[in-house]
This record gives sequence, structure tokens and C-alpha cells, in this order.
Amino acid sequence: MVRRAVVKGVGHYLPERIVPNTEFEKTLDTSDEWIKARSGIERRHFAAPGETTSELATHAAKAALDMAGMDAEDIDAIILATSTADMTFPSAATMVQHAIGNTTGYAFDVQAVCAGFVYALSNANALIASGQADRVLVIGAETFSRIMDWTDRSTCVLFGDGAGALILQAEDGAGTTDDRGILSTDLNSDGRYKDLLYVDGGVATQNTGMLRMEGKEVFRHAVEKLAQTADKALDKVGLTAEDVNWVVPHQANIRIIQSTAKKLGVGMDRVVVTVQDHGNTSAASIPLALSVGLKNGQIKKGDLVVTEAIGGGLAWGAVVLRW
Repeated sequence: MVRRAVVKGVGHYLPERIVPNTEFEKTLDTSDEWIKARSGIERRHFAAPGETTSELATHAAKAALDMAGMDAEDIDAIILATSTADMTFPSAATMVQHAIGNTTGYAFDVQAVCAGFVYALSNANALIASGQADRVLVIGAETFSRIMDWTDRSTCVLFGDGAGALILQAEDGAGTTDDRGILSTDLNSDGRYKDLLYVDGGVATQNTGMLRMEGKEVFRHAVEKLAQTADKALDKVGLTAEDVNWVVPHQANIRIIQSTAKKLGVGMDRVVVTVQDHGNTSAASIPLALSVGLKNGQIKKGDLVVTEAIGGGLAWGAVVLRW
């Protein structure tokens, strides 16, 4: 028997304010057509003034708990993937822990930018596989609208705010790929490429800073590395793209999603796409897409799902799981 980390609940939350592409036409040399053609994004959500990342995360966490039929005290660990935590410290995860009423578990943040949720899932899987936790709440939450340069039309139109959450529970499996739960993970990073996507602020500069990105270079690395990591994660358990029911990619750009799917050999009819409605929500994008995909009746029990993401660092990775 093998200890598997099985999905028991998912949930997501989006701020009330919806920002269509046309809103940017008032202040930037851009258009709805230009943004859609280059990114596939039609609208995104922005947090209200004073609405924090931990608050978005809390809403998503409560939705996942409701779906799982669990109380907060059932959770042993909380892992929150974010690059836009409320404060330098303490972690946003501990704020969520308090907000949902968990007093018996432990909580921490993971920072791997857009790859954050994949990293968090991998960590949660390791905690469960090693017996350090039986139930783990994994969250991706961001308020990227707080780190945008609103004069840079190449970046500020791409990002949005939101949160998604997933609850994993330990269950015994037979040790085959028919088991429900996480089957394999693959994580990578390469600090040589840190200048391709970064925020020009932090403790060293004593200011929050703004997001900076070399779009063409990030695109090139994304397609190559995303397909590679997904293939590697599948290969670890003797599976191929043909076995996959759904690819749930990081929702950054429709052209990256399409190019990666083609490289993987997976048709777009097997890819969950939400980028048009949410924009790039960084670490929140995969759990958001999982929640929406389940709600829309796409993802079903027993389906083989592959998630893959790449973000600043560069950091990238994939997770193979059976729903």
C-alpha cells in the first residue's frame, strides 16, 4: 500500500470588481483587440482598496472546506503560494489559519511566483506521503494589481487578482497509476534567468517595487520548459500525454497554453482554459482553473490531470494527479 494525497475539495474566490480590456483604453495606447490577440485575456478581477491577499485566500479556503465537508480544525497544515503576501512577515498562511479558525495545525507560505501552486502541491504531497500530515489545505492567492506599473502596457494588462484552494487528504492506494491522488511531481528552477521576470523592489530597496518582464524571452522559455516538465512528470510514472484527460496549465497567455499543448501532443479540447476571464493570477491560476473546470463539469472523478506552471526565478514544474 502507498499513502496518496487525494483531492477532497476545491474552491475559488474572485474580487467583485471586474476590469474589461476597454478600461485600459482610457489611459494606455492599447485596445481590447490588441490585448485579446496577444494574450487571450478579455477581463480580470481587481481587489478592492484594503482587500488583502490573505482575505482572498480565506474565501477560497472556506469554499474548499465546504465542498470537502470539513471543519477548519480537521486541517493539519496550510500551505499558501503567493508572491503578494500582506506583509513581509508573518506569513499570509498564518493569517488564513486564524481567519478560518484553525488552532491545531501549522501554516506557511511558498514563494515561487506563477509556479507557486505547483511547488505548494508538491510540498503538501511530501508532508502527506511522509506521514507529517493527514489533511493539507493548499492555496494560491495573489493581488498582483498592487505591483503593476500602470504606464507599462506590455505587463499591466496581463494580470489579475484572485484565489483558489484545494484540500488533500491521505488515503491508501495500491501503488499504481489507477490510484486517486498525486502520482508524481517535477520541480525545477534556474536563477540565471532571474532578470526575465522580477519585481524591482523588496527589503533591499525598502519599497514594494513593480513587476518587470521580458515578454518574448519568457514566452520562449515557457513553451519549452512547460512541455518538458509535464512530459517528465508523466514519464516518472510510466504515463504519456495520451493517458491524460485534462491539462490544467498556468493561465498566463492563450498562445503559451496553445503552443505548450501542441508540443505535448494534447488537443485544446483536453485543456482547461480560464485566462479569458481572470487574466494571469500567478499562483492562484491553477487552483482557480481546477475549481472552474470542476464546476463546469469538465473534470470528473477518476480523470488523469496534469498541471504545469512557470514563473519568475525562473521556476517551473508539473504535477500529475488522478482526480
